[in-house]
Amino acid sequence: MRVVQFSEFGGIDALRLEEVAEPSPGPSEILIKVTAVGLNFFDTLVLRDKYQFSPRLPFSPGAEVAGSIEALGKGVSGFEVGQRVVAFISGNGCREKIVTKAANAVPIPDGVSDDVAAGIIITYGTALHALKDRANLKPEESVAVLGAAGGAGIAAVEIAKLMGAWVIAVASSEDKLEFAKAHGADDGVNYSDVDLKRTLKELTTPNGVDVLYDCVGGDAAEPALRAMAWEGRYLVLGFASGEIPRIPLNLVLLKGCSVVGVFWTSFVERSPEQHRANTAQLLDWCKDGKICPHIHANFPLADTAKALLLIEDRKVNGKVIVNPQN
Repeated sequence: MRVVQFSEFGGIDALRLEEVAEPSPGPSEILIKVTAVGLNFFDTLVLRDKYQFSPRLPFSPGAEVAGSIEALGKGVSGFEVGQRVVAFISGNGCREKIVTKAANAVPIPDGVSDDVAAGIIITYGTALHALKDRANLKPEESVAVLGAAGGAGIAAVEIAKLMGAWVIAVASSEDKLEFAKAHGADDGVNYSDVDLKRTLKELTTPNGVDVLYDCVGGDAAEPALRAMAWEGRYLVLGFASGEIPRIPLNLVLLKGCSVVGVFWTSFVERSPEQHRANTAQLLDWCKDGKICPHIHANFPLADTAKALLLIEDRKVNGKVIVNPQN
């Protein structure tokens, strides 16, 4: 069985295409023939041991997979061989077959491709959890999305719009803003050309930004916070800029706003049934055409490094998918 994995924390250059023994499912597990793997920015951090956890090596990138069930472990019910499923597996996805707990899998409905299913679990799952479960977003509230053209940002744009919000995309170029607008953003702010705080305030006058969706961090964090509405919710999702900002807490006091952590992987572990319900909701929205994940590019398994380099260099709009059977 082919896998792409790394045995040392050396960044993308440490990845190797290797042959390993095919796994078999144990009790309560399933064996999935993997047809699609969704890659994310955090995969590049794991490769350099810069993420929240350090995996046991060797390890493969890819934490969201789609494919068909090849075998069922003892005690598994509710699934059948040949059924298409998608699963969040925490990592080791870039391989031809994977064993995971049956409880991690969610059936893929007819009309939704494996590529699309593998591209929604983390980014769209995070967006739905953040906006619905953590921010309690209400229709007609304003949502500003930092890094709006990336995979995480586009997901937040689409989910916020579907929930009835007025969505402001924040990105570093006009091309990226146009891309975000094509996916539902009502307005856009190019923070490389304008004063972010002033422009967000002008767009949301007189109240300010109700919900800030920040998966970027860095220099944009404080000016965005200064544009928040009274009782606004600042959602902290990650730090794609590479810099963890230091927020002046007096601003939180003066705004009467909340700074809300959104640690999706911990949510999945602590609330698995709610996660499965959210995933099923996302798949139904895909089936009904209410959300449309954008696939930036597909790569065969042997080109996983090229796929991750695109993400690391921030040249991706939407999702990058690896197809291990190719």
